[in-house]
Amino acid sequence: MTFGGDVGKRVLIIQGHPDSQSYNHAIHAAYKKGALAAGAEVKEIYVGDLEFNLNLKHGYRARTELEPCLLDAQEKIRWAEHIVLIYPVWWGAVPAILKGFFDRTLLPGFAFKKREGSLFWDMLLKGRSARIISTLDQPAWFYRLVNGAPTDKAVKRMTLQFCGISPVRITNIGPIRLSKDEYRAKWLKRIETLGSKLS
Repeated sequence: MTFGGDVGKRVLIIQGHPDSQSYNHAIHAAYKKGALAAGAEVKEIYVGDLEFNLNLKHGYRARTELEPCLLDAQEKIRWAEHIVLIYPVWWGAVPAILKGFFDRTLLPGFAFKKREGSLFWDMLLKGRSARIISTLDQPAWFYRLVNGAPTDKAVKRMTLQFCGISPVRITNIGPIRLSKDEYRAKWLKRIETLGSKLS
């Protein structure tokens, strides 16, 4: 799916940082500003504001009833053509509440379907693209070259692409810790530009 400035595209921004005062929320606002300026329709999910049980208690053995906020999240994912995920990298992974959101929301029958007697599966969220924007307390090059970008791989390959969402592009921003206001402001302008391109 190509956006390239086409107006009227449906963009879903999923905010994965639980702290509403975080720099991640400024990134969210910057991307939204750019997307709206480009004529996109924008919906949002603030995962930290949702009230749900993070634990997929029975795994896939038995169905766990979905809370209303997660049913609403599924409807927003169905609606979206382009999904923007924003989160900090903590301990080489996403925040626990975002991982719980993935576990509880991206369920068989909604996001994918295993084939009977086969190791393969059907991807049920095809036709959508995504942008990952993550913040780091290390330089982005160090995260990728030395640490192997574990969160990028987990979210891009093992979550989004597993469900059929492609292409998935990634923006890593870091180091944030000890960064100056000028550095953060420059990145917000870049993110706004990404939003304006709907990429």
